[in-house]
Amino acid sequence: MGRNLQSSDRLRPVDLARGHGLSTQAVRNYEAAGILPAAGRTPHGYRTYTSLHDGALRAFLALVPGHGHRTATSIMRAVNQGTSDDAFRLIDESHAQLADDRRTLQAVERALRDLGPTTASGPGAGSRPTAASRPDDTFIGPLAGKLGIRPATLRAWERAGLVRPRRDPRTGYRVYDEADVRDARLAHQLRRGGYLLEQIAPLIAQVRAAGGLEPLETALRDWHRRLSARARAMLNGAAELEAYLRRRG
Repeated sequence: MGRNLQSSDRLRPVDLARGHGLSTQAVRNYEAAGILPAAGRTPHGYRTYTSLHDGALRAFLALVPGHGHRTATSIMRAVNQGTSDDAFRLIDESHAQLADDRRTLQAVERALRDLGPTTASGPGAGSRPTAASRPDDTFIGPLAGKLGIRPATLRAWERAGLVRPRRDPRTGYRVYDEADVRDARLAHQLRRGGYLLEQIAPLIAQVRAAGGLEPLETALRDWHRRLSARARAMLNGAAELEAYLRRRG
């Protein structure tokens, strides 16, 4: 985080910058953005900083990993303007977003566990397979029946991009292959968990990009690590911000 400069009563911009591995221009920019309190000035007009500015910079740099640059800037600006309640609200919103991200991850993991084998069902008695169909292909009626939903629901999911069945060139019927069945089952589990279609679509896209469910396990482990890292960063940011608030008095 940079060395502690509290022992210095007066700091030049270069002192403050070097103490945190920054450029003097970055320090000036942070002051202009309201992240730092306004600097004092020498009789010749040069900026001077104090341990209070050092504390502000330490707090900001600690807040960024957990809250992001924009939110961290807004938090520091609110504190420096004397509207700490606004800063606390922003912090609460970040924690709420983290909790929501964690719930989403848990929902995805539950959905993947509930999927089990992803073998697609074959065409039902009322369907009309064609020469273009593969053994694991199925049609909208049998798939809807297997999931316990209406065909209209599958059509709505198609419009939302959750499933992408191809059309039989001869009959025009929707044909769902094994990957389509997997996506439909995952969407079904997430819908049962209360997630909206617009929330599910990016998750389905991630499954497709990963090439299936198994490669997604690596992405899920990475997701866990990133959430844990963000939570710890928030704790560190909170400690530095509290120290800065105490300095301000």
